Amino acid sequence: MQSNKNILILNANPKRTSLCKAIADTYEIEARETANIQRFNLADMMFNPSLDQGYDEIQTLESDLIAFQDALMWADHIVVVSSTWWGGLPAKAKGLIDRVFIPGVTFRFEDDNPYPIQLMKGKTGRIILTMDMPGEYAQEQARPVLEQLSKFTLEYCGVSPVETTLFGSVIMSDESQKTLWLDEVKSLGKGLL
Repeated sequence: MQSNKNILILNANPKRTSLCKAIADTYEIEARETANIQRFNLADMMFNPSLDQGYDEIQTLESDLIAFQDALMWADHIVVVSSTWWGGLPAKAKGLIDRVFIPGVTFRFEDDNPYPIQLMKGKTGRIILTMDMPGEYAQEQARPVLEQLSKFTLEYCGVSPVETTLFGSVIMSDESQKTLWLDEVKSLGKGLL
């Protein structure tokens, strides 16, 4: 039975094979049972990640960015699965944000008001982060990524609430731990959370 919920899943790890891919796959399999899904794998997307002129000039979007931007507007719920590298997002993931979360599409300014008009209101989000830091330090390590991705990107553009799930330490985990994490992701996908 299909719901009317549209879900965008982004595997924001630039590696073709990773725990992030397995997480995105697991979420998609469960959510597809009851929702409409659009899935993007950063590793498969071709674009210049550099916003070379900032917002001073319009930089033509590549076809993968146009498709992703269209999916952002289509989605009711946005799921971002990413690793944390050096306490931040992988560079290509940051480049994706810089290129598609732009004025006039995801937010806009009006007159001299410094606060944006949020063009993504009514959407919800879920961020799933993997990291090599042990679980007890996960929240601390994830803080910069969550500030950037949740507060200063999704919420800034009107997505609310944005829930988070943190998995670590990946480098120290065994297959049984990864299975437990994937079971948690199955529940999130089934619940469309």
